[in-house]
Amino acid sequence: MKLGILAAGITPDELIGEHGSYADMIIQLLDKTDSGFSFEVFDVREGEFPQGISGCDAWVISGSKFNAYDREPWMLQLRDMIKEIHTAKLPLVGICFGHQIIASTFGAELNKFEGGWGLGLHEYDVKPGFDFVPADVTSFKLNAIHQDQVLTKPDNAEVFASSEFCPFAGLVYGDLIFTVQAHPEFNGQFEKELLELRSGTSFPVDITQEGLDSLNQGVSANQSDVGSWIAAFLNKHK
Repeated sequence: MKLGILAAGITPDELIGEHGSYADMIIQLLDKTDSGFSFEVFDVREGEFPQGISGCDAWVISGSKFNAYDREPWMLQLRDMIKEIHTAKLPLVGICFGHQIIASTFGAELNKFEGGWGLGLHEYDVKPGFDFVPADVTSFKLNAIHQDQVLTKPDNAEVFASSEFCPFAGLVYGDLIFTVQAHPEFNGQFEKELLELRSGTSFPVDITQEGLDSLNQGVSANQSDVGSWIAAFLNKHK
C-alpha cells in the first residue's frame, strides 16, 4: 500500500538535523508496524500537491504550526483534496493540524481553546467498540502540542478518544478517515526539545514547564500502539 504524506508543516531548523521532518517521523512510526507501506511526500504548505489522488492508495496529513481555520490558498486546495479523497473512498489519516482541517472540512468548529495550550504528555480515554483498538485498551498517552481544538463534532464522525481537556481528541469517519489531535510520531525527546526551544516565545513559560514536568514522570507515550492502530485502520483497505 502506497501512502501519500501531505506535509503541512516541518520540524524547526534547530531540530530537523537530529530528528528529521514531521513526514520523516510519520514514516518511521508506520515503518515500525511492518505493514510494508511505501511513501511519497508532498510539501503542500509550499504548494506541492499531487497531480491526482489516484497516485496513492491512502493519504496522511501531518501536523503544522499553521492554524487550520486560516484561508491560505494551499489550505483551501487541501480542503478540496480532502473532499475528493473522501468521495473516492480512499482512506485518510490526520494528525494534529490534519485532524483539525479534516474536521473543519466536514463542518466542525475550530478555534483557540479557552483552556489554553495543551503541551507535553496527555492521556486520553478510549471509547469502546472500535475494531482497530484491542478490546482491553481503555486509555493511551501521546505527546501533544496545540492551542487550537476541534470544538464541535462533525456530523459524519464518531469520537474514539477524548479527555477532559480535549473532548474530540480522536475521530473516525466510518472506515475511511482516522484522525488524532496529539502526535503519535513525536517521541519524548523531540517533544522536550521542542518545548524548550519555544518556551517564552510560542508557549507561555509556566504552561511549558507543566508540559516538561509531564515528560519527566518516567512514563512514555504509546507511540507504537497508536501507530499499530493507524496501520490496522489502513490495512482494512488493502
